[in-house]
Amino acid sequence: MKLLAGLAAILAIAGTAPAIAQTGYYTATPKAELTKTNLITRSTMWKCAAGTCTAPRAGERDAVLCELVVQRVGALSSFTVAGTAFGDEALAKCNARAK
Repeated sequence: MKLLAGLAAILAIAGTAPAIAQTGYYTATPKAELTKTNLITRSTMWKCAAGTCTAPRAGERDAVLCELVVQRVGALSSFTVAGTAFGDEALAKCNARAK
């Protein structure tokens, strides 16, 4: 019975990650483990859960917003804008701004 309850909890948590990713215009996946559930870059509020941060569309250019995120959470393994992932070169340039 405990095994079934544990499995149900894991599936419930795993099922929320895609839903969280779909709610944001931007999706940032830090390489390091997240310790925050929310963060703000200039005027953009990010919600973080299951190793991913999402945010609504912002006024900054995409590259600038990526750089603002890495300054707060460190290097990213991916950064997505409206469902399109940054290429390797753009992501490396963004990650160069990490503290």
